Amino acid sequence: MTSLRPILIVPGFRNSGLDHWQTRFESRFIGARRVNMPSFDSPLPHEWVAELDRAIAQCDAPPVLVAHSLGCIAVAHWSERAKSRAVHASLLVAPCDVEQRGAHPALRAFAPLPLAPLRFPSVVVASTNDPYLERERGGALARAWGARLHVIESAGHLNPASGHGPWPAGEALLASLLEARPLRNAWATLRANHPSDLFQPRALW
Repeated sequence: MTSLRPILIVPGFRNSGLDHWQTRFESRFIGARRVNMPSFDSPLPHEWVAELDRAIAQCDAPPVLVAHSLGCIAVAHWSERAKSRAVHASLLVAPCDVEQRGAHPALRAFAPLPLAPLRFPSVVVASTNDPYLERERGGALARAWGARLHVIESAGHLNPASGHGPWPAGEALLASLLEARPLRNAWATLRANHPSDLFQPRALW
């Protein structure tokens, strides 16, 4: 698929393998490239935020960020810290709760979870049985970030282990974000006038 807008793939902890939907998106969407973090096995938030900032700076237009798991948390940290660069939109799939009891020690450096509103239109995709994000927590994150919540029943962590190698529905979500023209003022007006609509598992715009 051809995109006139840059797409940055932001994997999570331990990267995304060959059978992961993110890797498939990278090959299927022309203009998509991966943000290669300094270390996927020993992630540090300041390094991930800095690398994401460099990748965004290299884009010739505001990109769409496509993040999974810890990559979603990195995007939220970046949005809080980097104020000078523009992003068109973000697709945040299965953000992991780095504050959750039993979270991997490598993820705890990303706590506390950033809760400031994101500076760009976003969609949070969450599963009803994600072991790394409780359903209520997913809704709370979407509300805090000012994002639309798209809920999928019993989809696990939305990775190959839960059957999400090929993910046509995810491709459709990304295509919707690429086609949208979400001006900041228009998005703010939508949120103000229809706040309940932003948190329902329905079509995008």
